[in-house]
Amino acid sequence: MTKNPETPPAQAGSPADAGVFTVPNLVSVVRLALIPVLWWWMATDHVAAAGWLFGFIAATDWIDGYLARRLNQVSEVGKFLDPLADRLAVGVAVVGGLVFNILPTWFAWAIIIREAVIGVGALAIAARVRSKLDVRRLGKIATALLYFGVAWYFVGEGSSIDPLIWLAWATAIPGLVLYYVVGFQYLQDALGLLKNSKGVGE
Repeated sequence: MTKNPETPPAQAGSPADAGVFTVPNLVSVVRLALIPVLWWWMATDHVAAAGWLFGFIAATDWIDGYLARRLNQVSEVGKFLDPLADRLAVGVAVVGGLVFNILPTWFAWAIIIREAVIGVGALAIAARVRSKLDVRRLGKIATALLYFGVAWYFVGEGSSIDPLIWLAWATAIPGLVLYYVVGFQYLQDALGLLKNSKGVGE
């Protein structure tokens, strides 16, 4: 029985789905499990502790991706869990900061509105063209700045340490500006995908 010449054997070291039970996915699950704790500490007025926890979640953001590449354990599940942990952590911290009067109202709403617009746009793209927007490096930088800006603000507010609040604004404001710049870039990417999909269909 001859082999099909159109289906060559897999190359050694070629990318493959590592499955569900991997070390990077375990890290992502731990990050997700800490999010309810983050909400609880905000709700019970443990603001500084919530800030340290949010900072820990932020600091471990790169670990699951690094381990996936280092251990050759990249998986479709991991590609879903990692950004899910990021979005939920930011969302819970910002919404909780608004609900429990920790973050300034204008700052919290600025992030919520941007996330809502980009989220709706991403869903629309997925439904129309069966594709997703590629993550931009500038978006990762903006997210990191917001991560640490919010974390430092929580710790500073909960501990009455003014220098930490100044440091928080020094990172959060540039992060918010970049967040909107990248948001407009994502909208341009979305329009480009829609335009290409119409061109293919014509």
